[in-house]
Amino acid sequence: MFHILVVEDDKNTRRLFKAILEAEHYTVSVAGDGEEALAVMDREHIDLVVLDIMMPRMDGYEFTALLRSTNNDLPILMVTARQLPEDKKQGFLVGTDDYMTKPVDEEEMLLRIKALLRRAKIASEQKMEIGDVVLDYNAMSVTKNGETQILPQKEFLLLYKLLSYPGKTFTRIQLMDEIWGAESESGWETVTVHIGRLRKRFEGWKEFEIQSVRGLGYRAVKNE
Repeated sequence: MFHILVVEDDKNTRRLFKAILEAEHYTVSVAGDGEEALAVMDREHIDLVVLDIMMPRMDGYEFTALLRSTNNDLPILMVTARQLPEDKKQGFLVGTDDYMTKPVDEEEMLLRIKALLRRAKIASEQKMEIGDVVLDYNAMSVTKNGETQILPQKEFLLLYKLLSYPGKTFTRIQLMDEIWGAESESGWETVTVHIGRLRKRFEGWKEFEIQSVRGLGYRAVKNE
């Protein structure tokens, strides 16, 4: 279960955010300012920080800058009443991953948190092992029994995405947006073509398979 740290000096907002996140089954810790947040992080593993800016002792900008200066890539979502463009720019300059202004839409905040956690998961898991198969994200390669295949980027990202969520069905549109980007001029048929190439490339491999879900899209199944 993901562990989220809410750093907010307003007691009522802390309680509200904690309740919202716990309702989504996250483990939640709270802190009243940046210094208290650092103390919490010394004691507990944290997966993501929801961070206010205007706080006593150590504000959100200072907290973020300090973390980034130590090469800490912990996902940070700034949630603040400061709405001016320069405030937002400053947030991104010191290293926040996302920025929302109060009052927040609860559903949007949860969606942004899920997106940040998903990106962090993919970034941290540079290698994936499935039985005798190893997928190396940095090298875009798949290795089995000492033999390595370097895949074209889109093929590798598509395979890695599906295998990162075994059993989960993705529509062709979802995969297009994730791998090719929402602005791509390619049609969803591109996904079908790349799925066909992956199936041919790994035909007969017992460790995993890519299944079609009629009328929906595709999912990967691991057979470890």
